[in-house]
Amino acid sequence: MTEVLSEQQPAATASDVLLDVRNLKTYYPVLGGVMRRRIGWVKAVDDVSFSIKQGETLGLVGESGCGKTTTGRSIARLLKPQSGQIIFEGKDLLALKGKELKRVRRDLQIIFQDPYSSLNPRMPVGEIIGEGLMVHGMKDRRERENTVKYFLDVVGLRPEYARRYPHEFSGGQRQRIGIARALALRPKLIVCDEPVSALDVSIQSQVLNLLKDLQKEFGLTYLFIAHDLSVVEYMSDRVGVMYLGKMVEMAEAIDLYANPRMPYTQALLSAIPMANPAMRSQRQRIVLQGDVPSPLNPPSGCPFRTRCWMAQEVCVEVNPPLRNVGPEHDAACHFA
Repeated sequence: MTEVLSEQQPAATASDVLLDVRNLKTYYPVLGGVMRRRIGWVKAVDDVSFSIKQGETLGLVGESGCGKTTTGRSIARLLKPQSGQIIFEGKDLLALKGKELKRVRRDLQIIFQDPYSSLNPRMPVGEIIGEGLMVHGMKDRRERENTVKYFLDVVGLRPEYARRYPHEFSGGQRQRIGIARALALRPKLIVCDEPVSALDVSIQSQVLNLLKDLQKEFGLTYLFIAHDLSVVEYMSDRVGVMYLGKMVEMAEAIDLYANPRMPYTQALLSAIPMANPAMRSQRQRIVLQGDVPSPLNPPSGCPFRTRCWMAQEVCVEVNPPLRNVGPEHDAACHFA
């Protein structure tokens, strides 16, 4: 069965773009007054553009509230963006409805952050994993059960666990169940929304290695969202950095970690813990002053200017576009 899956999803060339996000905007309404009318918008994702090639992993990092998860859920169509385009295999997901959208959903799955709340406690594991199969046309019960057992085995769980309920498993096992659920429909793109942040460190490495192995075996493409910069470096081919709903830097992982151009990225990377005391003493820790501005009322010009040590008058007036500053390296900074 593994050989058949490999034939269905051959290795991609470097020029194949599976997902192309263009000028994506996802806002949350702010309600107020006795009538609960809209009085403003929280600009969670504000004009974000990027692409993901087939077979690669794009990491998405940034502080809490920067819009990473909203971006991932908008791509998975769990949230409805205000505007923009999400081009998946040549089709704009925001223009699809009904049966056409349902067909595309099979190829685009998501792994949620919390392995406890993302699994229905009243359903056995076999039904949780098999629910998507039934929705997408696999009506034969025996076929569903065999598929569920196969993917439980793929993620390192015993096939007989299909009869158990989520509360009988540890956090790491529950996340493996969530991975099996996402894999069951044999998708092409998986949005990994902080899949290891709720797990113990010892379990995180197991799940990360599992994701890497599955990517090779099934030809998967990942949008990998995380806070932990070391995890993102290990998993990603390219990395995008978000701040206050905007993409502020994008580069190959090796280049971004070795030579960050955006001041915000430099500050983030300086906070990565280092095991070697000698290296810690050689590195300068950049401590950002002030708090992250509210996405309800973001500052004019560059969104990072209120905390940036390089900010000048032009930063107040002009929002720098994401521009090329090196080979396959883009940064949104006037002085990058």
